Amino acid sequence: MESSYIELTDEEIVRRSKQRCGDMGMDPTRFPTGMHRFSQEQLVARQKLYLECIELIHFFVEKFLASVSDTPIVIAITDYEGYILEVMGNPSIVKTVKQLGIEIGVRFDEEAGTNSMDLCLRSQRPIQLIGPDHYHDFLQHMACYSAPFYCEGESRIAGTISLMTELEFAHPHLMSLLRTIADSVEREMMLRMQNNQLHMLNQLLLETNYYGVLITDTSGNIVQLNETCMKILNLQPANKKVHLGTSVFGVNEVGCYFRRVIDEQIECGGEEIAIKVNGMTRYYILDVLPVYNHYGVFAQVAGNLRDITEMKNTEEVLRNTEKLVFAGQIAVSIAHEVRNPLTTVKGMLQLSNQDTNLRHYKLIMSEIERMNLIVGEFLILGKPQASHFNQEHCEKILREVLSVFGIQAALNHIVIRTECVQSPVIICDRNQIKQIFLNILRNSMESLPFGGNIDIMLDEEDGYQVISFKDNGSGMTQDVLERIGEPFHTTKPEGNGLGMMIVKKILNTHKGHMSISSEVGIGTTVKLYLPVEMSAFSGS
Repeated sequence: MESSYIELTDEEIVRRSKQRCGDMGMDPTRFPTGMHRFSQEQLVARQKLYLECIELIHFFVEKFLASVSDTPIVIAITDYEGYILEVMGNPSIVKTVKQLGIEIGVRFDEEAGTNSMDLCLRSQRPIQLIGPDHYHDFLQHMACYSAPFYCEGESRIAGTISLMTELEFAHPHLMSLLRTIADSVEREMMLRMQNNQLHMLNQLLLETNYYGVLITDTSGNIVQLNETCMKILNLQPANKKVHLGTSVFGVNEVGCYFRRVIDEQIECGGEEIAIKVNGMTRYYILDVLPVYNHYGVFAQVAGNLRDITEMKNTEEVLRNTEKLVFAGQIAVSIAHEVRNPLTTVKGMLQLSNQDTNLRHYKLIMSEIERMNLIVGEFLILGKPQASHFNQEHCEKILREVLSVFGIQAALNHIVIRTECVQSPVIICDRNQIKQIFLNILRNSMESLPFGGNIDIMLDEEDGYQVISFKDNGSGMTQDVLERIGEPFHTTKPEGNGLGMMIVKKILNTHKGHMSISSEVGIGTTVKLYLPVEMSAFSGS
């Protein structure tokens, strides 16, 4: 478009256009030939692009045409290049203007002569041509009006809405009416865009299976909630419409938090709550926030429930691991304090029995052996509990462990990197597998007193899920490697040697195995092998 047209008056724009038609040698008595026209495919594609605009303009124009049914009026819609995409009006007048070349698919630019559609696009403002303003003689008895319209807040003109009628029906109000239609279309398009955005947000918030969402008005009446929220809060009946309009204060689990936000209009975030769902206790993080409209007025309250049960279970496993370490330290003390005297007593009895036949010698020795057995049983407090095997993915279990352990690693300046090549379904007790991961990660962290890296990779190899833990820590000698897994064998001043023994016992329970390679000053790699086939557990 010519920027110079924008600065000209309407009269000067019309004068220049007519002069240009004369300079081009255009015959005012004949309809111009050689005008640009869309192919059928091009027309269908452009109409599809403008479908929503055309539908909206149809809605407003049909109401207008119904009010002036006796007036010969034609309304045309063009795109941003001046191609006519739609023509509306009385069938007889539509047929008449078609004979003048005004039909769908034709482009009205400067080669069509002086016309309001082209001049509207060039000047980027409403333009009217009344009678003699036209260049061609056959249009001298017509009045034409064109107004631009924009879509979705764009700064570039999307097209024009144009009106044509006979000269005797010309009136300044027609231009005002056309501009009103264009403005109404723009507002409706903007409203639809905002509604689409709200719909997408609504889908994101309410149709997710991961979060429970509950929204109330400022009086605490429920205005929206999703099915996930209903399941979490055990809202019965399971019909969302029944609960809309009821008070959230009657929902025991969350009502008090909503009341606090409504009364004080402050955020209530990060609240941990426990709710019984289907007879089982599950844990959630609740956020309740005040919502303000664009005027800054308190309008609604939004609540969000996130399930953290798996994270809590992982934390429990971590705490149990800590307890196991403590139990191991107690066991070491018992081994030193009880087993050493028992060994001495046993040896002295055996020596004494060589010189004299002690009475009740066999009974005494059997009781000493039983005491040794009791101490031995106490030393393996860390043995796995009853197993509960299910189909699981190691990747998911690992993520749960790292969600807790990662914080501790970060505090020790350790970077954990994971790569999952394959994570097939395995049959396992997820809590025992978590315990394995925690024990190995703890060993890796202790070999990195000044920080470092732990690389974890999951892959499948020969029917096994392989989980590899590689650190760049202090490493181990061959002698130490050969004794890994022995009860209470450790190189740590405060260790008890139970950790890898537990790992081996759990792996044996799962029909799996482990390999360890290490080099002093380079680091250690631990590979766990867990069978993928369900048949591995047949008969176990």
